[in-house]
Amino acid sequence: MHVLTTKKHRVLHITLNRPEKRNALTLDMTLAINDAVRAAQQDVEVGCILISAQGPVFCGGMDLDEAAGIDHARLQAAHDELFSIGATSLKPIVVAANGTALGGGVGLVAQGHVVLAAEGAVFGLPEIRIGFWPFLVYRSVSAALGPRRTLELSLSGMPFDAEQACAWGLVSRVCPPAEIADRARTAARQIARTSPAAILSGMRYVREAEGKSWEQAGKIATELRAELMQSVEFQEGVLAFKQKREPRWPSMPAEFYQQGSNDE
Repeated sequence: MHVLTTKKHRVLHITLNRPEKRNALTLDMTLAINDAVRAAQQDVEVGCILISAQGPVFCGGMDLDEAAGIDHARLQAAHDELFSIGATSLKPIVVAANGTALGGGVGLVAQGHVVLAAEGAVFGLPEIRIGFWPFLVYRSVSAALGPRRTLELSLSGMPFDAEQACAWGLVSRVCPPAEIADRARTAARQIARTSPAAILSGMRYVREAEGKSWEQAGKIATELRAELMQSVEFQEGVLAFKQKREPRWPSMPAEFYQQGSNDE
């Protein structure tokens, strides 16, 4: 299978598994990722989504051989959903870019709310070199890099390294290739063990406040803040802080604590 999924420690791990083709995205791979992310939204046992890849390349972008003869309307709909998961998912997404990411690969990286990149990883939007434009990844990449830089990179097709990606905001942190898998899993598990109610409230705020005016965003923040402050979740968090112990979040499935799933 070209997309593998596992669930452990409240982390849904999605792995691109087509290293012999530089993990180029086929329609089936895109649909599989979309299905997994969509299902995770309703799964109380998923607290975080981790996306990584097998092999030295994270993702070489769209599979051009397949794209030449496929139903373009269906492919476009699938890509539109994939390159919007960062904006629509209420479950945090961690991306581990273990190597080169080009075109749609950069679009996939841009879906991460936390992104780790391996030293030596190369990024780029080379579509212009084949007479194309990164239409569907443009919004999310622009949100990460800014409109002027995204336009420059789209016009030039110029590659950039992991350190630049980090300085520009596409990547959260850069780490040695041998450590990226462990660091990404640790980051995802740390997120997944925190308060599900607080994360849901925060992710709702980020999504609902996007594009709103200062006053509108403030109103949304005030409403969600008041709701959370009045909850048993916040009460437990404050009490645990005062008692110098780990909280037992009321919104966390009971099995998490019964099975000791919060242990690394």
